[in-house]
Amino acid sequence: MTDVPMVHADHIVKSYGTHEVLKDISVTVKRGEVACLIGPSGSGKSTFLRCINHLEAINGGRLSVDGDLIGYRQRGDKLYEMSPSEVSKQRADIGMVFQSFNLFPHMTVLENIIEAPTRVKGIKKADAVATAYELLERVGLAHKAKVYPAHLSGGQQQRIAIARALAMSPKLMLFDEPTSALDPELVGEVLDVMKGLAESGMTMIVVTHEIGFAREVGDSLFFMDGGVIVESGDPRDVLNNPKHQRTQSFLSKVL
Repeated sequence: MTDVPMVHADHIVKSYGTHEVLKDISVTVKRGEVACLIGPSGSGKSTFLRCINHLEAINGGRLSVDGDLIGYRQRGDKLYEMSPSEVSKQRADIGMVFQSFNLFPHMTVLENIIEAPTRVKGIKKADAVATAYELLERVGLAHKAKVYPAHLSGGQQQRIAIARALAMSPKLMLFDEPTSALDPELVGEVLDVMKGLAESGMTMIVVTHEIGFAREVGDSLFFMDGGVIVESGDPRDVLNNPKHQRTQSFLSKVL
């Protein structure tokens, strides 16, 4: 089964009323690959990411993670949307980190991290706590276990959000512009954690404005604009020698 791609998006269409946000998007991400999505605001990057774990229902095409259709089951040649509980079960295997950290303010860092594993996956509290401390060590924040989110910097909160997502032992991590809400001097500490994740073999799809991260860590790069993938390939090739005029214009403004 290892040759099955981790993510296979096949002609994905997503509309809000008459507004087509995603127009025929096809993307394949292999196991252990880091795929970066770049492009202007409103190009559909975040919407596409949210479709991968069925936070947004697609209007056309097929989306599978690790060989399983996401959000739908097939009977004959028709797709039927799964129940919310079935979707939640699928989502438990897909970690997602947003721009805003979304930590529970009334819980300590440790409580934030063990909440989902104990409630959703039924992991014993002692085991969840042990894993949480390992993950806090990994993101360099073991000394903050008993602290509440309000007493952490933005960069620290985002590293906790990553640890919280990892506590569910996901097979895939989705990052939606994880550094865009951070002060510039805090961006590096979050990107360092993400680099470590990539080195450990985690499959990641990252919507980012951090072109240096895409160049250094990415295995593939997709430039999106107007709901389509304009250009894709090896990040170094696309960034150093963009073929499409729209890609050239975008990169001339951000590089």
